Amino acid sequence: MYELLKRITIEEGKMHGKPCIRGMRIRVQDVLEMLAGGATNAEILDDFPWLEADDIRAALAYAAASMAGTSVIAA
Repeated sequence: MYELLKRITIEEGKMHGKPCIRGMRIRVQDVLEMLAGGATNAEILDDFPWLEADDIRAALAYAAASMAGTSVIAA
């Protein structure tokens, strides 16, 4: 899971300091909301071709760690 979490970045001046995918301007929250809304991994990857399957898994891993109360220090 550590390797997945390395894909999550938090930058003070980007997206109001929210966790993002690999320094891009797509938040973990965005990916989670798409999944919750019923989008499949394939649909997300088609709509956002710069994302990779592991980015979606990283968003889920980040959410799981956050819910578990684990401190996640993003790169």
